[in-house]
Amino acid sequence: MTENLRIEGNTLPLEGIRVLELGSFIAAPFAARLFGDFGAEVIKIERPNGGDELRDWRKTRGATSMLFRTLGRNKKSVVLDLRTDEGREAVKKIAAQCDVVIENFRPGTLEKWGLGPDVLTELNPEIVMVRISGYGQTGPYKDRAGFGSSAESFAGLRYITGEPDRPAGRAAASMGDTVAGLYGVIGALMLMLQKAKGVRHTGPQTVDVALYEGVFSLLESLVPDYDAYGMVRKRTGGALPGVVPTGSYLCGDGLEVVIGGNSNSVFVRLMKAMGRGDLAADESLLTTEARGSREEELNGAISAWTGSRTLTEVLDLLDAAGVPAGPVYDAPSIAEDKHYLARDMIQTHEVVVDQEPELIRFPGVVPKIPGHEGRVQWVGPDLGEHTEEVLRDLAGLGPDEIARTNPKVAL
Repeated sequence: MTENLRIEGNTLPLEGIRVLELGSFIAAPFAARLFGDFGAEVIKIERPNGGDELRDWRKTRGATSMLFRTLGRNKKSVVLDLRTDEGREAVKKIAAQCDVVIENFRPGTLEKWGLGPDVLTELNPEIVMVRISGYGQTGPYKDRAGFGSSAESFAGLRYITGEPDRPAGRAAASMGDTVAGLYGVIGALMLMLQKAKGVRHTGPQTVDVALYEGVFSLLESLVPDYDAYGMVRKRTGGALPGVVPTGSYLCGDGLEVVIGGNSNSVFVRLMKAMGRGDLAADESLLTTEARGSREEELNGAISAWTGSRTLTEVLDLLDAAGVPAGPVYDAPSIAEDKHYLARDMIQTHEVVVDQEPELIRFPGVVPKIPGHEGRVQWVGPDLGEHTEEVLRDLAGLGPDEIARTNPKVAL
């Protein structure tokens, strides 16, 4: 199985695993992408007439967005209509030969289609199901529609993100969806590890991931701080309350640097690198609370120092002093940075964006597993590119059955 995914001299950790993706947008596709990055055969089911709506997101030309090409990498695209008997029967045949099913429909949708955990587990007792939804499979809000944006709000992230005098802000990426996808993969691998160790389960093996819970889990002591100290965190822009100094500072050449000097020893090194031995020797600043009370003074000193030097000069001095710092990069800076390139985090693939093939740079694979590195072997496929292959070879359908299941497939 999945012989086409073998890389000579590099056995991929998930070779031999087959994943069925019944999802769209970001959460389930992101989870399935991680499996595909490390050798699993991933079969993505897409609806007729357009497929996954991500194919159209942030697209200024061509038929398929770069966002879909990124999230759909290493996957096989199969077009099936799950609202038809033929489509559902084909999915059952495919699921019966899969190790993992990943879905992100609203709770109850798969059950309505006759594809719920009980049905798929009866067909394949070893199958693991990852179910990602806005509010989870249980609880009073389980039937609510949920996207990453509403999850980030409900979890408290949006309330503390942005400038204090403006409406709630957001990260410029789908954090709620991607975090949920990560948790879904972790849950699936835990159940698969149990199975590999000989643990046997009765009934469906299900991973239930709520988008809001993934985000909430990242907010550290948000609620404990409220109970213990009566602290309700507010929006504070680029700074973290009580964590000083940390933030973005403007350099003399108009570029920005983020400096993390908020631990006691690093703070001392930062002040010395700035030539502020007086502040480095001030023992009253050797607590987080004390630095927080003098935040304006310290940030003013740092801004004056960075403002008198170029970004390169600042980074070189802080690197020599062992102070964590990084440039505020845009896409061109990332794509050309020597460290990204050395770590294979920028990979070039030939893609037809509009009419002719073009060389497009895509993000690499995380994490690094020496000797077992994942690989982007192809970017997100065209809609239905593998429909005939999968229905024939995996579902066992003949030409006439394939035509009835999906009349759009040309044989």
